[in-house]
Amino acid sequence: IYKLKDQVINSLKERDQLKLYCDLELPLASILAKMEQNGIRLDISTIRKMEEEVQEKLDDLTLRIYKLANKEFNINSYAQVAEVLYDDLNLPAHKKRSTAADYLEEIASFHPIVNLILDYRKYAKLQGTYIKGLQNFVHGDGKIHTIYNQFLTQTGRLSSKEPNLQNITIRDDEQRMVRKAFLPSNENSYLLSIDYSQIELRVLAHMADATSLINAFNNDEDIHLQTAMKIFDIENKDDVTSLQRRQAKAVNFGIIYGISDWGLAEQLGVSVSKAKDFINKYFATFPEIKTYLDKAVSDCEKNGYVKTLFNRIRYVKEINDPNYTVREFGKRVAMNAPIQGTAADIIKKAMLDIDKLLNDKNYQTKMLLQIHDELVFEVPENELMEVIPLICETMENAASLKVRLKVDYGYGKNWYDAK
Repeated sequence: IYKLKDQVINSLKERDQLKLYCDLELPLASILAKMEQNGIRLDISTIRKMEEEVQEKLDDLTLRIYKLANKEFNINSYAQVAEVLYDDLNLPAHKKRSTAADYLEEIASFHPIVNLILDYRKYAKLQGTYIKGLQNFVHGDGKIHTIYNQFLTQTGRLSSKEPNLQNITIRDDEQRMVRKAFLPSNENSYLLSIDYSQIELRVLAHMADATSLINAFNNDEDIHLQTAMKIFDIENKDDVTSLQRRQAKAVNFGIIYGISDWGLAEQLGVSVSKAKDFINKYFATFPEIKTYLDKAVSDCEKNGYVKTLFNRIRYVKEINDPNYTVREFGKRVAMNAPIQGTAADIIKKAMLDIDKLLNDKNYQTKMLLQIHDELVFEVPENELMEVIPLICETMENAASLKVRLKVDYGYGKNWYDAK
């Protein structure tokens, strides 16, 4: 490996990535090693109580499903579920007799058994993947020591394994409850969670130099509310309904991922023409974003790759593929990868700065987890009020953008209460 040193360094220099490697990725490796070594405590009594409660829920759902089906069958078997739904109950069948969640949601109104099956799957995944699965990774010290993969994703995001803690979402209430079992290792300490607020939208505003969006962020305006007013032609913000704001939020985040009018229509449950109108009004409101995204695609078509603000390269071989579907995927990657990758680079830079802060001031606070835009710390009670503003300030100053970065924080005696 040593003999490859000069060749690798020259390759990094040629692609202008030596600084990214030396200043960001290389020092980050030792921080990730410390985080893996620190681990995070999993309270077995809490997780086993959850296991009992979820099993009771599964048993109840099983009996209710059997009663509606008028027979017993393997609910975990897609073939047997299809037989019950489409043969026994004569529900409208997709040509492939699909039992995928998105199709079942479409036919849920035809029979109450459908939602029960969807609920069963949700709790079965919670039980198998999270509740029982996490117990398999508890070490002798009572902690989980997840392993971080620094170079596995193409966007620059970290991933983790054994177990994968990055898929314990806060969007699903049941999955989020699992976080109650994660505790500080010391009774006199707290778990502190700090996460970036809308970082990808802020990065997009900066990269596109979208003046009105930049100003809205810097003035602490509700971005989703502002977008709703534009796409629904509403003059008074008090007239925006919660549904309209949710739909505007889907537009805001959909734009980052290059969503199509068809994709947005399916997500919002509106007509394709209405979704297209939403997107057109969005780009009329923020024309710089349309210009930026179009240029990102055209530059990628010419160069075969895209870059983050930190000069991370992602090659996009799909961008010039003769197959239309593959090529469209490449376009979406060209639009999103610089944004998502820059957000990933920013939190990595923040981790370096925070580690230096904690070391320089000899704090006993430890960085435990990185979950995409969120960092989790174990903080002694006597340091808590002192380190919170320091870490928040460090994260908000991790990159110099035209848009002010913003973080939200919470703390508690478990990970759930810290959010």
